This record gives sequence, C-alpha cells and structure tokens, in this order.
Amino acid sequence: MKKTELMVIGAGPAGCSAAIYAVRAGVQTVIAGGAMPGGQLLQTSEIENYAGFIDPVGGFDLMERMHKQCKRLGVEILPDEVASIEGSKSPYTLTMQGGEQYQADAVVIAAGAKARWLGLKGEDKFKGHGLSACATCDGFFMRGKEVCIVGGGNTAFEDALFLAQFCTKVNLIHRRDGFRADQVTVQQAQSNPKINMVLNSVVEEIVGAERVEGVKVKNVKTGEITQIPCSGLFVAVGAVPQTDFLKNSLVALADNGLVLADERTHTTLPGIFAAGDCADKYYRQAIIAAGSGAKAGIEAAAFVNLHRK
Repeated sequence: MKKTELMVIGAGPAGCSAAIYAVRAGVQTVIAGGAMPGGQLLQTSEIENYAGFIDPVGGFDLMERMHKQCKRLGVEILPDEVASIEGSKSPYTLTMQGGEQYQADAVVIAAGAKARWLGLKGEDKFKGHGLSACATCDGFFMRGKEVCIVGGGNTAFEDALFLAQFCTKVNLIHRRDGFRADQVTVQQAQSNPKINMVLNSVVEEIVGAERVEGVKVKNVKTGEITQIPCSGLFVAVGAVPQTDFLKNSLVALADNGLVLADERTHTTLPGIFAAGDCADKYYRQAIIAAGSGAKAGIEAAAFVNLHRK
C-alpha cells in the first residue's frame, strides 16, 4: 500500500486548486485524476468569464495549464480514479479502480458533477455547437438570437430570465404545466415579454447541420409535433454529482448525491473535505469550484500539519 499525506479526488478546477494550496503548504499531495483529467471543462469550447483571461480560453487549455502548474509544484497526478474510501478517521484507505491502494492522512473530494442531458439521438454532436447545460457560461454567445431552454425548476427559470436580457426570444420548454421553481421566479418569467412558455411538451429532436438551428417539440397531451427555430438549446434539468464511489463509505451525502460539507469544506468525517460541483447546491461555475478548492486545500493542509507526527 502506498502512502500520501493528501489525496485529492478529481482534477478539475476544484481539485487542482486544492492541490496547489496544499502542496505549497508543504503537504505531500496526489491527485486521482482518471484517464482524462479535467472534468466538465474539457467539453467547453470557450470560457469568457474566468477572471484573468483577456480573450476567451478553451476549457481544455485552461485545465492543461492547471495540471502543468500542479506538476511544477510537485503534485503527482494519477491516471486512475478512486473506487472506494474506507475508514472512520484518519488515515483513510482509498482503493483505486485499478486495484492499487493508498493510505492518506487527509482527503479532498472534488469529483465534480455531470450535467443531466436529454438523451436525444446525436446530442453529443451539438454540445459546444449551440447545445449547452450552462446558460451563465454560454449565454453570451447567443446575444441577439432566439434560444430554447428545457426545464421547470429554479435553474431553468433563472436561466430564462438571464437569457432574456440579451436574446431576442427565449422559449422555455417543460413537460408539465406546473413548475418546481419558486412562484415569484415563475411569475417574473411569465410576465417577461421575451419568454415564451412551451408547456406539456418535450424536445424530440435537435435540428441542424453543424450547429443547432432548431428543435422539434412534441406536445405530450395531443401528440402534435412542431418545430421551433433557434440558435441555442440550453438544458436545465439538473446535474448528477459524481459520488457513487462514496455510497458505501461513512461520508454523509444528501439525497441528491451531493457531499454534505460546511462553509469551510469540512465533511462529516475528520480530515475529509469536499469542494466544487460535487458539493455545490447552486452555482456550478469553474471559478467558484476553484475558490472552494482553495479553501479545501487550506483546510486539508492545516489538518495534516496539525496531526503530523
């Protein structure tokens, strides 16, 4: 069994930031990053709202810079993922998917989350080409255009209101005529002249050659199919935390799979911290994940240095 002072699970913005802060505090740090380290940003073609970049930066480029920074500082990045965590107190035993085991004095869980997509045929083709799960990230590129958004919760309605600030028209598509969103937010959207409610409807197909040019929508009550022209389709039907590997551990999870952590990133187990989208109820933004990762790295380093023998 190999040993490390800190194991960071995940090599996205949260994991990299945690590792950078910890290793600079003198803590031996290993990242379990998987075969394709970098998380959701690897699928993001352009990022324009990450502070410090005058021009848009590609998600792959941003993560490559973070990984190089980690390695320059002495962080080891493993091409494997954590399959399980065992123990109720430090040190913890982590078993990798490849079978290798590590003993770690502290752990930062930064495994991220994946957007829940619609499961449509050819969906992958349009990701980054008009199809997005993040209106805050990609809405700017739809300025002056008509778009569609799918969902009935707070995220969908807040995104619709956000997009309506600069899009010519926002079609909000929802499979029912009732909503999970707060009533105040629903009323704001309903009173916005730019937002068109397409209710009791589901998206059947994305239309377009190389980019999104429209969607075919089916009314679930009548069976009628109509086509809505649009330049962008935003999916706001939730995200799936990548925390299945924790379900047999003693780390407490919320009903939706998010890791339960306090404002200082402490989980229910001493020496285990959580950061980024796997513990974030609201934002799912790269820069916020990086900030929470920095907090987790600081807290983990303090834990290791306090208990170092």
